[in-house]
Amino acid sequence: MTKFNSLKSAFGIGLLGAVLTLGACSKPHPDVKARQDMMKNYGDAMKVMGGMVKAPDTFDAAVFKEQAVFLAEDSKNPWQHFENKDAVGNATESVWAKTDDFKMEAENFQQATAQLNQVAQTATSAEDVKPAFGEVGKSCKSCHTEFKVKDDDEK
Repeated sequence: MTKFNSLKSAFGIGLLGAVLTLGACSKPHPDVKARQDMMKNYGDAMKVMGGMVKAPDTFDAAVFKEQAVFLAEDSKNPWQHFENKDAVGNATESVWAKTDDFKMEAENFQQATAQLNQVAQTATSAEDVKPAFGEVGKSCKSCHTEFKVKDDDEK
């Protein structure tokens, strides 16, 4: 092995070690992971229901009801994972600076999902759920506007 190849190998090993170390350090805080996982699940449920609202001929009352129950029941869970100010993740400083406003947004989301769930229980068409579904979407957007760091595609 030449001196150059030896130097190249040492550099490569050092770089690999640095990458692995950074990867280990970038593991999200457990609260951040928990709330991001929940929000992703909310997004998945909204996509399922939104597909039915956009294409009413695909409306499946049982599936819609299942997703609405999930949202309503789980809507109370992520907020406890915003208590630790060190668990920032994609949250803006406003979560902790404007706690009353943030709590109001959380309550609005819970009310909107409860209303959607109530309507979904007797719905027979996408038209039956469309207004309540729209209110859940508005609640998500309202909270994300001030309390979530914008993704590159949202800027």
